[in-house]
Amino acid sequence: MARQLSEQPMEKLFSQIIEQIGEDVQREGLRDTPKRAAAAFHFLNRGYGQTLDEVLNDAIFEADTEDMVIVKDIELYSLCEHHLLPFIGKCHVAYIPQGKVLGLSKIARVVDMYARRLQIQERLTKEIADAIQNAVSPRGVAVVIEAKHLCMMMRGVEKQNSVMTTSTMLGIFRKEISTRSEFLNLINR
Repeated sequence: MARQLSEQPMEKLFSQIIEQIGEDVQREGLRDTPKRAAAAFHFLNRGYGQTLDEVLNDAIFEADTEDMVIVKDIELYSLCEHHLLPFIGKCHVAYIPQGKVLGLSKIARVVDMYARRLQIQERLTKEIADAIQNAVSPRGVAVVIEAKHLCMMMRGVEKQNSVMTTSTMLGIFRKEISTRSEFLNLINR
């Protein structure tokens, strides 16, 4: 069963953070900020309160197709586990069914569930691919994520136009270059 996060202890912690940077948490504009920040942080990490079974909700269907299924440009929003700053991008997912297919919206929901946890992009890419592999046992799964990381844009090296790309290829996408090439060509159209 998914666990629920309490916002009240977080409110106190956000109050302390605001005070530690030298602000007055009782100032008019900040009075409700700890409560709003706790609610936002809870929302941004709601993936911890979800399980794969709940997200898929039995939307797995028998199908006799063996043609590639691609869902591209799925928006994703996550928080970098190293700095708690957002990374924002898009995810492309493909799989080749082997008797079962996923409901279309479930692919985006799987992406969202794992993205809404403290993450590194490399692990996020693999978690999405593994989840789809485990859900429908396709002949193969491919996941590519392209994202901009605010931890790199707002602080540190401050590089505004850098994009990180990660990929995970399972099954036939890893073994057959022609299948992998077809996927990569289709997502780059």
